[in-house]
Amino acid sequence: MGCVIYGAGSLVTGLAPNLAVLLLGWSLLEGLGAALIMPAVVALVAANFTQRDRPRAYGTVAAAGAVAVAVGPLVGGATTTYLSWRVVFFAEVVVVALVLVLSRAVADVPGDRTARLDLVGTVLSVLGLGTAVLGVLRSSEWGWVAPKPGGPELLGLSPTFWCLVVGALVVWVFLRWEALLARRGGDPLVRLELFTHPELTGGLLMFFLQFLLQAGIFFVVPLYLSVVLELPALDTGLRILPLSVTLLLAAAGIPRLWPQASPRRVVRVGVALLLLGILVLMSGIRLDSSAAVVAVPLSLVGLGVGALSSQLGAVTVSGVPTEQGGEVGGLQNTATNLGASLGTALAGSVLIAVLSATLAAGVQDNPDVPQAVRDRAGVELAAGVPFLSDTALEQALADAEVAEGTARAVVAENRAARVEGLDAALATLALVAVGALFATGRVPVTTGGGPVPGPAGRRRSTPAG
Repeated sequence: MGCVIYGAGSLVTGLAPNLAVLLLGWSLLEGLGAALIMPAVVALVAANFTQRDRPRAYGTVAAAGAVAVAVGPLVGGATTTYLSWRVVFFAEVVVVALVLVLSRAVADVPGDRTARLDLVGTVLSVLGLGTAVLGVLRSSEWGWVAPKPGGPELLGLSPTFWCLVVGALVVWVFLRWEALLARRGGDPLVRLELFTHPELTGGLLMFFLQFLLQAGIFFVVPLYLSVVLELPALDTGLRILPLSVTLLLAAAGIPRLWPQASPRRVVRVGVALLLLGILVLMSGIRLDSSAAVVAVPLSLVGLGVGALSSQLGAVTVSGVPTEQGGEVGGLQNTATNLGASLGTALAGSVLIAVLSATLAAGVQDNPDVPQAVRDRAGVELAAGVPFLSDTALEQALADAEVAEGTARAVVAENRAARVEGLDAALATLALVAVGALFATGRVPVTTGGGPVPGPAGRRRSTPAG
């Protein structure tokens, strides 16, 4: 069902005559299809592979994702440059058709036909998480707590703050509702007893942190390549290729070469590699740096993400019954999407805040900038500035009829401020990676025992050691 909806969304997007239809296909239909596919993949792997083979299977799934990360920007950039963006979505329809044919070889997971959809829980979860994510995504524009100058506010505070508060309260109501529904013998959207499994909670936490770091890096690096260095889309995709190659090697190779490796140890090494890659990238980005500086750090990041991907999928399902794989997949998908949203927003808000402050200070202190321009810049830059390339900024200054000498000074200050913003965003991600190292203690030492029968026919996880 998920593939069919996703394929329909791709077809609608490819044929879209206007923006409204494009958003219907791309945002709504493709998003709904992906939301159905991702949890199902987790359940299908759990049902089709034994406990011993699951790390390799999840590593293969992650490796397939690595291939997509590598091929996607290259194919998308080349197709957009030489053909049309519509061809990309028509190709997705062909891929979906191929997946539907091949899916006949996969054993299905039996569903519970007596279960009823928890409509109240669904609405509450969408409202709670959606409101919080909306606030996070708009944080760079609204501000986290104090409103940006000229931006919206409510009771003197940023809408982001209120979105987070309201979202958290709605999620709390959602959890109370799920507990009440379970006591009444209903079918809750999420069974809260799942969170009593340390393997599941540890795996979900690391999934969240992995995708937070991953999304933050994927936000910063393309900005550096496409905006600072002004590389075309195809060249940007080629520069990201080392990450995909090493991710593929680690995700597929670790379960094959070290099938008995401790998940906690592998995850800990993966986070350390992520941290090292971020630090190397920070040290390499300078005013005179070239695109070559991203090769080594992205290779390290790819190894780290691949190491995490090779273990976390098996960790999250290791302590719960196989028939609950779909629920685990839903929770895993939620954790990864929340992490990705927060990672992008965190990196973006830090980058814009530091960029704005550094550029404003640089313009104020630059003797080549007239006092009138300094005064105007102090007011206009307080609300935040966009991350612009030299070419775009030069064109904007020319359109505003700014004197040539002043324009050169502003462009130079913006060039330095961009590096400061990129370094600040990466430094924030580095601190998160350090925190993630502490969180690796939640990952079990082994998942070899798997779930065993518990009281009243239920199953519980064996001690993780």
